[in-house]
Amino acid sequence: MADDKKHNEDSNRNGQKNDNLPDIGEHFMVQRPDNTWHSAEIIQIRPNEQPGGGNSTYEYYVHYEGFNRRLDEWIELDRFDLNTKGEDLQNKEKDVTLILTDLMDGTDRKITRNQKRRHDEINHVQKTYAEMDPTTAALEKEHEAITKVKYIDKIQIGKYEIDAWYFSPYPDEYGKQSKLWVCEYCLKYMKMERSFRYHQSQCTWRHPPGIEIYRKGSISLYEVDGREAKLYCQNLCLLAKLFLDHKTLYFDVEPFMFYILTEVDRQGCHLVGYFSKEKESPDGNNVACILTLPPFQRKGYGKFLIAFSYALSLMEGSVGSPEKPLSDLGKLSYRSYWSWVLLELLRDMRGTFSIKDLSHMTSISQNDIISTLQSMNMVKYWKGQHVVCVTPKLVEEHLKSAQYKRPPITVDPGFLRWQPPKKLPKLAKK
Repeated sequence: MADDKKHNEDSNRNGQKNDNLPDIGEHFMVQRPDNTWHSAEIIQIRPNEQPGGGNSTYEYYVHYEGFNRRLDEWIELDRFDLNTKGEDLQNKEKDVTLILTDLMDGTDRKITRNQKRRHDEINHVQKTYAEMDPTTAALEKEHEAITKVKYIDKIQIGKYEIDAWYFSPYPDEYGKQSKLWVCEYCLKYMKMERSFRYHQSQCTWRHPPGIEIYRKGSISLYEVDGREAKLYCQNLCLLAKLFLDHKTLYFDVEPFMFYILTEVDRQGCHLVGYFSKEKESPDGNNVACILTLPPFQRKGYGKFLIAFSYALSLMEGSVGSPEKPLSDLGKLSYRSYWSWVLLELLRDMRGTFSIKDLSHMTSISQNDIISTLQSMNMVKYWKGQHVVCVTPKLVEEHLKSAQYKRPPITVDPGFLRWQPPKKLPKLAKK
């Protein structure tokens, strides 16, 4: 409250009217980083602690309405249109041309209805509370309240400085820092650059604390037991939460195995991404959480991790599916991967076969297969059953499109050194 009072006094001295003063809960037109204007809600206010004081005494944490929360950010006063707020926004927005950056080619252009639908999917434009059932709405409100403000703006890990996307529950003395330094080998996090530099000179780790189960070229993957490397896996979860919105973070990492993907050079194994997996999943999930760090996205690593999870399921002789809900980017990656795998399989198949047959050959669950084939108009519901309806020509047409092209990195089973864990026999019921 003291900060809010001082905020009002400072603004008055700068000659601004109180009724135009940005305040928590108010809506204004705000200039986004791409120079377009969009309506935004002020979530939080804090003193500006940027070197030199920045362009204003305070910073404002804003949420751009209709956009994924990873785009929320701290901004200064000069990016507000202080003359337009509240009900004035509805009239103002009608005059603003909707220009969006296409995530594939980086070009700015007006969007069609189909492109808008794709944009909403990519940006995970969520249902309103009124559209949800009461239980889901209550859980969503609780999640939003806890994770509403992202204080950590950036992390330094290895040679990369990365913008954080979401809130992560680091301990208070770390979680309120605008930047954290993270060791890319042991994942220890630090508040000060000098601590980070000193740690780099002392840390003896050069790869994750587990067993290397795959190595081909510069790609290496380690299996890490959450029970045996508890602190490392907890730090990995904290790091991952900066880039994942709707994953609940559990500090109980012992029931999970973690599969850590790295790029190898002379310095060591550099963290690229990972997926975690329950040791015993009652729901048949073969992935609990999956992430590729932003500097390595759009290079095929995400689909490689997905493919690796199914390679393990095939060796186990089981059918798997990722834990829901998937993130927006995860949903796109999985659908693209499932489509490619099924199209490659269908290209070489002839005669009669069932959804169950496809599931057995790929370890993809029947529900995931049905939804994927439906998205490509390749399955129909006939006489109480889902029937696959494809022709070689239709399969080839799909495979020629960029949407279903072969992933740039695939799993080579000849380089996989892994044995499924032995299952304990179930005790017979008395």
